[in-house]
Amino acid sequence: VLMLNQTDVTPTSFIFRGIPGLEDMHIWISFPFCSMYVVAIVGNCGLLYLIRYEDSLHRSMYYFLAMLSLTDIVVSTSIIPKALCIFWFHLQEISFNECLVQMFFIHTFTGMESGVLMLMALDRYVAICYPLRYATILTNPVIVKAGLATFLRAVFLIIPLIFLTKRLPYCRGNIIHHTYCDQLSVAKLSCGNIKANVVYGLMAAFLIGGFDILCITISYTMILRVVVSLSSADARQKTFSTCTAHICAIVFTYSPAFFCFFFNCFGSHKIPPSCHIIVANLYLLLPPTMNPIVYGVKTKQIRDCVLRYLSASKHTKPLST
Repeated sequence: VLMLNQTDVTPTSFIFRGIPGLEDMHIWISFPFCSMYVVAIVGNCGLLYLIRYEDSLHRSMYYFLAMLSLTDIVVSTSIIPKALCIFWFHLQEISFNECLVQMFFIHTFTGMESGVLMLMALDRYVAICYPLRYATILTNPVIVKAGLATFLRAVFLIIPLIFLTKRLPYCRGNIIHHTYCDQLSVAKLSCGNIKANVVYGLMAAFLIGGFDILCITISYTMILRVVVSLSSADARQKTFSTCTAHICAIVFTYSPAFFCFFFNCFGSHKIPPSCHIIVANLYLLLPPTMNPIVYGVKTKQIRDCVLRYLSASKHTKPLST
């Protein structure tokens, strides 16, 4: 443990504990983590490839999906390679500045993911409630501006949190009981007053997550009103089916997030830390893994493109020598 004899000292590095209480099982835990990461990278890169080269996917819905895929790649890559180094090679050390950089990427792009899900809900709202004006409302410039605004919102809200963490004096050792640099886990190592970190962290979470959930809720309330007003049951089913993949993405993203939030607020003495850390990792890893699978299965245009590519590769014969 790093020895500090002054009250205003910045540590040179931190040491990850991994998953406390399950150190002997790290090697086994690493396999599902690694498998999910591979699926996330391959699936999201595949989606980006399809959206880039398929003219039928050059629409706002798929441009927002491309933003979600890019975000998922960054989020999963921010945590899993280092976690695997901890599990496989016991490379547990991370420098203080690298920890802050990891913290920035994790919190910024999870905020970005929430924002993109909100934009996708607005996209479905416009498509279902204003179908004749869909193409004129969600033009390419509007999509670019919306994506940029969502990204800048996350950046400007997270940067102060990084500086609040950086200015803290650390004199409670340098052991992080986690697999990545979570802001609260790092701040708890400080012997200074972390009230500003806690309050600002909650404020940033509500400004991002709370606002996005509110917009998503309003969008789907309006969508349900339109769907219910349709006279044909078949029309209602077809209209709402365009939202099923997005609803699944929302569930995969926000369910672990709510668990982590309530654990930090109310259940820190009732739930084992190992359970919390596993769920915290799943919170960052589950959406990148499941989103390409869900969209590949539930979205007809993407499913048709994938089947066409697979069929073409199957019938392509190697050149004879």
